[in-house]
Amino acid sequence: MEKKKILIVEDEGIVALQIKNSIEEMGYAVADIYSSGEEALENIEKLCPDLVMMDIKLRGEMDGIEAADRIRRQYDLPVIYLTAHSETGILKMAKMTEPYGYVLKPFNVQELQIAVELALHKHRVDMEKQKLTNELKDALEKVKLLSGMLPICSSCKKVRDDRGYWNQIEVYIRDHSEAEFSHGICPECAKKLYPEYFKEE
Repeated sequence: MEKKKILIVEDEGIVALQIKNSIEEMGYAVADIYSSGEEALENIEKLCPDLVMMDIKLRGEMDGIEAADRIRRQYDLPVIYLTAHSETGILKMAKMTEPYGYVLKPFNVQELQIAVELALHKHRVDMEKQKLTNELKDALEKVKLLSGMLPICSSCKKVRDDRGYWNQIEVYIRDHSEAEFSHGICPECAKKLYPEYFKEE
């Protein structure tokens, strides 16, 4: 089984190395280490990580919150913040990017492992839910649509279905669309069926 790959975005070399060692001890692979959000975004598509560990304060013009937001929007990847910042304002901004975890430095290896495992599990569940939702939407769009050529009897006007059975056209339409029928008699048929009510003066 292929190891899950984790991308580390951390501008402190020693901390990045500690994170790398901890992740590898957990049995995961490190996709790469970058010190800026710009570098991470530039290379993330070719790396195809399963998870991103993101510091908030980074080198470059882009901070970790902006980088995480773009990663979520463009690549739908789970992000865990690993940061020394716990200020209310920063936490509020971070929450808006919908992270899969928030671990404070100095981190505890066990806490980090729990955060990683929960994030990967939650993202897998979210992806499965999204797939099922999309499949359901597609099915609902198709199930009630009439399309293609329908064999219809030129005499009685019955329609042949996929199994080769002939059905009244209103039955076929009812079963393959959202249309409902109420029965009545048109004037021409009424004159044929009940001529006594339509005698010419």
